[in-house]
Amino acid sequence: MLSRWREMDEVFRALADASRRRLLDSLNARNGQTLRELCVGLAMARQSVSKHLALLEAADLVTTQWRGREKLHYLNAAPINAIAERWINQYARERVRALADLKRALEPDAMTTTEFVYKTYINTTPERLWQALIDPAFTRRYWGVAFESDWTAGSPMVWEDSGARIADPDQVVLESDPYRRLAYTWHTFTPAWARAHGFDGELLDTVAGERRSQITFDIEPVGPLVRLTVVHGDFEPGSTVARMCSEGWPQLLSSLKTLLETGEPLPQTPGTSPDVQTVVG
Repeated sequence: MLSRWREMDEVFRALADASRRRLLDSLNARNGQTLRELCVGLAMARQSVSKHLALLEAADLVTTQWRGREKLHYLNAAPINAIAERWINQYARERVRALADLKRALEPDAMTTTEFVYKTYINTTPERLWQALIDPAFTRRYWGVAFESDWTAGSPMVWEDSGARIADPDQVVLESDPYRRLAYTWHTFTPAWARAHGFDGELLDTVAGERRSQITFDIEPVGPLVRLTVVHGDFEPGSTVARMCSEGWPQLLSSLKTLLETGEPLPQTPGTSPDVQTVVG
């Protein structure tokens, strides 16, 4: 418990500085920027921006990925989501309205980004986390989805989602390094999937016409904890699927973390899967 309060202290300290909030605003407007890009429009030296980014990374509000020689920075909504999940049932809604507004403000704008990056720390082992990512006994509990695959690179995957069985030759495992890294293509959007989630034909036509996205899970031991970094990418600019995923992943990862740490997932509510969020606008 003490370590969790220390994590929250880091988040609040990082958010207390106006320059760091401006950096988060910049990433909220366009995720996946380099240090050079983030320096544009800020009246401060490159070294100062780098120091602010280091503090945001330490608080897990920003996470990074290397693309060749470029280090890209992404906004990570998980700490804000964790604060909301821990406190929303303990205080009156009026007292946490500011936190809820902040959470919404810090989540990626699915209208412009083509890649989301989320990072969280879980008190578990790499082996148990790997099992939770592939074993239907786990995935049904925090996701409501089950997979059929032998989990080797190139192998097909079958999704079972809300009674809909989804099979497609392009649903495949891309990478499989047990306890370290798992990547696969996202599922096909079928009429059975649309019926299961109550979506009309117009929305189905829209999402089925977009290119298939990809999901990657990186697992890394950090002392007694495991750091899970989730990258959902290769969306088209302005993607409807990306918009639908923008709310779902923070909630799903919070439920996965809670399941592994307490034995029970968060209560499921309609539309909490990454691909069934209500589309706004």
